[in-house]
Amino acid sequence: MRRLALVSVISLLFLSGCGREILTNVAQGSPSDEVSTTSATPNPAESSPSSAEPDDTSSPTSEPTPSATALLSPGDSGDEVRGVQHRLLQLGWLEGQISGKFDDKTRLAVEGFQGKRGLPVLGFVDQATMDSLTSMTRKPTEDEKNNVLKPGPALMAKGASGDNVKDLQARLKQVGWYGPDVNGEYDETTVESVKGFQGKRQLPVTGDVDQRTLDRINSMTRKPTQDELSNVKTTQKTAENETALDDRCLQGRVLCISKSQRKLAWVIDGQVQMTLSVRFGSDETPTRNGVFSVGWKSRDHVSTLYHTSMPYAMFFSGGQAVHYSADFAKNGYNGASHGCVNVRDKGAIASLFDQVQVGDKVVVYAD
Repeated sequence: MRRLALVSVISLLFLSGCGREILTNVAQGSPSDEVSTTSATPNPAESSPSSAEPDDTSSPTSEPTPSATALLSPGDSGDEVRGVQHRLLQLGWLEGQISGKFDDKTRLAVEGFQGKRGLPVLGFVDQATMDSLTSMTRKPTEDEKNNVLKPGPALMAKGASGDNVKDLQARLKQVGWYGPDVNGEYDETTVESVKGFQGKRQLPVTGDVDQRTLDRINSMTRKPTQDELSNVKTTQKTAENETALDDRCLQGRVLCISKSQRKLAWVIDGQVQMTLSVRFGSDETPTRNGVFSVGWKSRDHVSTLYHTSMPYAMFFSGGQAVHYSADFAKNGYNGASHGCVNVRDKGAIASLFDQVQVGDKVVVYAD
């Protein structure tokens, strides 16, 4: 019986949501051996963004402290919640309308912010979280808290020129809203790019850059490099980055994911912007093929089921998402996900996360 039990233990799979790791190095016959296991795979019908499960089986970055007192918590509503939601929106942790309700979307944004800032991941706002949020953001106006779309004074508008315009154009280029070369001239193309960005982000659509628009652009982008400001094209390693694209990936903004090539290509109007190595689910828990769209994003997603991290998650089919995997980065293709698309280049997916927008197409194909 003991031998049978040991064989059973060795064959166990370590399931962690989207991740699946085969247990190794289990010494047979040692009384002190301990094998850590998780609960059975959840029913796919029960999968939801709030319970999506990660590849990374590391412990949570921090545990709730018993002394933490909730200032605002799930189920609360009112003006103070509106203020917190807008501050999270300023930092890119929340998208959409300010509701004034501390719902699941707000809780996930709070957890992500707390994890990123090294605070206890509580899921509610305590004093430390409020202090950190306040120090990093400006006080929202009453209009902003109530979704009143009134433009502020223009900081940049048509006819402007110079380094600030170059910076704006390069940042818009990073998130796919500006196509031509950076020229430092606030021309009609720049106006239309700004309008597109504003409309997508539920900002007043004016084509001028006010403080609210600038804050949102800056929160979603990084400081442009000198090469980006000077339109210097960087040459990628073709052997690593060449990807044959499915026909469905040739129009619009697409995460084009090839299982046979084990590549993810970020494509805009048929032009590959970047290529990443990826891995997929096992035969038992396959990554679904088909055409989808990015339903929601979570920069520092933490599974509420296992309290583990799946950074830069972009959900496209129920609980399946494209996200960074520390296990993939460490162990390569010696393993599989539990259905998610794993990325091992953390810097690259961080950049990709900032560029991809909710609603962008996702194509997963086998050939």
